[in-house]
Amino acid sequence: MADAPIDLSHLARYTGGDKSLNAEILRLFDGQVSEMVSQLLGVLQQGDARRWREVTHTIKGAARGVGAFAMGEAAADAEPVDPVSNPDRAIEVIEALRVEGDAVQTFIAEYLAA
Repeated sequence: MADAPIDLSHLARYTGGDKSLNAEILRLFDGQVSEMVSQLLGVLQQGDARRWREVTHTIKGAARGVGAFAMGEAAADAEPVDPVSNPDRAIEVIEALRVEGDAVQTFIAEYLAA
């Protein structure tokens, strides 16, 4: 599962591999994924570069914390983007985050169903 959207071995370093704890953490993250990515659209519309950095930084840390490394990297790519001076690039990175977020959420749904 090296190419999985979430590295469960990374998550296990924090949870001891406890499946119920993994599930709890993944449920929390699942609830945040869409919300945080959607926040970026509002931040883009408001032209708030400071809030953009805050939200992308939060996504980056949360994603890396649970082992969603591709999503964390997408957030790291988004973090330095200035949504005011480069709104087209901001839209591109939001879409990349959305794609990674969808993959993460699908993975979480499958993990929880197993």
